[in-house]
Amino acid sequence: MDEKTAELRDLFVDATGSETVTERQEAERGTLVDRDDASEELRDLVAAMRERYGFSTPLDDAAYALVARGRFESEDDAPIAAAVRDALAEREEDDGEIDPDEIDAETIRKARLDLHLVRESDREVDAPDGDSDPAFEYADLKRLTAAGNSIVECAEELDAQPDVVARYAAVARTDIASTRANDRFRDAFRDLLTDADIEGSLASDAREDGLREATEDIETDVSL
Repeated sequence: MDEKTAELRDLFVDATGSETVTERQEAERGTLVDRDDASEELRDLVAAMRERYGFSTPLDDAAYALVARGRFESEDDAPIAAAVRDALAEREEDDGEIDPDEIDAETIRKARLDLHLVRESDREVDAPDGDSDPAFEYADLKRLTAAGNSIVECAEELDAQPDVVARYAAVARTDIASTRANDRFRDAFRDLLTDADIEGSLASDAREDGLREATEDIETDVSL
């Protein structure tokens, strides 16, 4: 287990709400956003999103909390997947519903999208083999998706392979859903998990405001 994976695994253990506080966790207290407080609000936020949208992976709320933390700790989904696998394997009581060996970077990517935590790299369309230009412009796919076009229709319009379109259409649907929610969930995660260059009581205010706004019924229709 490398250092990054070990760090993310520790974050997962913390996100489960364990009453045991390690020396390492104790040493990290006093940061701008208190970890124990953030963990409880993080789990509440994940649960609110699951109830509102439904999730596309078998990961439980604690694992989704780690995915959210990992989004701001790592630029790669592979270390997050390794941390989740290790943490699930070490659980004292495992309900058996999640097979750690089946959790990979693609599982984490899907979970990130469930949480509206899109990376800019998710929107960077790959170029076909032998070509320097992307297969299509992401903005065009997002526009077509927002208009209600199917994957097949988008592929025909963009002159691209349906499987390639489907991968980026998932990102587009996430961006659209996040926009319809005024990016409240995404911003609430950022407020909870980063310092965001704010000080003192402003951190607590931002967390509380972000969570309250994210869990309000701010949408009238989020179906795509």
